[in-house]
Amino acid sequence: QVRLKESGGDSVQAGGSLRLSCAFVTSTYGDSSVYCLGWFRQPPGKEREEVAVLQSGVNSTYADSVKGRFTISLDRAKNILYLQMDSLKVDDTAMYYCAAEWDLCPRVVSGFDFWGQGTQVTVSS
Repeated sequence: QVRLKESGGDSVQAGGSLRLSCAFVTSTYGDSSVYCLGWFRQPPGKEREEVAVLQSGVNSTYADSVKGRFTISLDRAKNILYLQMDSLKVDDTAMYYCAAEWDLCPRVVSGFDFWGQGTQVTVSS
């Protein structure tokens, strides 16, 4: 129904920037006006958490920890979801995943049904 693949993860110094990409292929997108795309991360030894979500390509929300530093966006023509990360902190170190749900954005991480395999972001001081 949908396939997603993240890219762009790297090792960077604190204060630096990265842009993650999530290319996706789906038979549902384009036929529905209601969907949710999001970025999530899982630090070592911790549970996966929501970073940013984009409802139907126009309405975005962010975790408090990344507000003002990260930006989620969607290129509809290319079917690529982006996460621009600026002013990176050591605490941003995690495996980053993109996910999709063909409905309103779920209220819990487990509510997303489709996931990529992740891309590693490591921030050092």
